[in-house]
Amino acid sequence: MTDAAELRRRSAELLATHPPATTDRLDFLRARFDAGLAWVHFPEGLGGLNAPRALQAVVDAELDAAGAPGNDPGRIGIGLGMAAPTILRYGTDEQRRRFLRPLWTGEEVWCQLFSEPGAGSDLAALATRAVRDEAGDWIVDGQKVWTSSAHLARWAILIARTDPDVPKHRGISYFVCDMTDPGVEVRPLRQITGEAEFNEVFLTGVRIPDAHRLGEVGEGWRVAQTTLMNERIAIGGVRTPREGGMIGVAAADWRTRPELRTHDLHRRLLTLWVEAEAARLTGERLRQQLSKGQPGPEGSGMKLAFARLAQQISGWEVEFLGEEGLTYDDWTLRRPEGVDFTGREAGYRYLRAKGNSIEGGTSEVLLNIVAERVLGLPPEPRTDKDVAWKDLPR
Repeated sequence: MTDAAELRRRSAELLATHPPATTDRLDFLRARFDAGLAWVHFPEGLGGLNAPRALQAVVDAELDAAGAPGNDPGRIGIGLGMAAPTILRYGTDEQRRRFLRPLWTGEEVWCQLFSEPGAGSDLAALATRAVRDEAGDWIVDGQKVWTSSAHLARWAILIARTDPDVPKHRGISYFVCDMTDPGVEVRPLRQITGEAEFNEVFLTGVRIPDAHRLGEVGEGWRVAQTTLMNERIAIGGVRTPREGGMIGVAAADWRTRPELRTHDLHRRLLTLWVEAEAARLTGERLRQQLSKGQPGPEGSGMKLAFARLAQQISGWEVEFLGEEGLTYDDWTLRRPEGVDFTGREAGYRYLRAKGNSIEGGTSEVLLNIVAERVLGLPPEPRTDKDVAWKDLPR
């Protein structure tokens, strides 16, 4: 088994053959992937070495200390956190070889075509259709919404209805969609921040080869669960140091602005600090559990905690800063490449955090998942469970 010492040796070998100071950034990232040091828990030949997931930190520390370039995970987070685990689990060998390397190096950005105007919280009610033609390809028509990074993406993970005659959780299939194909139209959705990192995507007669299907026909909901569970880990379980992230910004404000302090704000900040630390340690435990298998519903709890804390901390910061907290730098419509929760002003954090309880599964839906699948509480009655999708009221 590959251990920490072996990973340090391989890291040193990579640094010797591809010195970060003189090697092109993309060339270094490709060499790192080929050396199995991209995500060490992946199989050999696919960016990994079949090593324990926890040992990734060993590689990261060695390469960071040497000034090696990163792959900008904030820009390619959907590919790393959602597409890659799904492709690894359900993709064919050919699909894995084609998609994983440029996904990890950032050469190809990915987006997620799941939510629809009439199927957000109730994702299984989606209406986008995929119909198979005589050549065996799939012709897709429909509309998706809240699609982060669609304006940057080369590829998308897509779920569409392939059989309307069965109940809504069945009859869905999972595809990889080329965002440059004819019939794909991306339109910006301006948010409360003034920016448009989200988009709506219209699919009109988009042809997807059957070779770009992940999983069996009609099994898309099961495949999508892998994506969704990993998505919630990716959003809520980001590894941060103690007093990192938004609570670190709030604590720094408190230390550097003594003239704004009050007893009540101090009490509330201490409560938020403790809750943020508890969430951080819970995330560490969750990642340890994840190293032994696929993520489960517990990730929904982490995503819930992340959304709640982000909104409470950003609200505290705006209140602490007073009039200064209400300022905002630029309302111009922009299409950013990522979200910056720590490098922008307090007003941006406050506004952007409002989306945290929607993206990656609404907090209301996640509460149901935690109640039913983590706590084992009785599920809510579902009258549409055995009704064919085509017969559902709309």
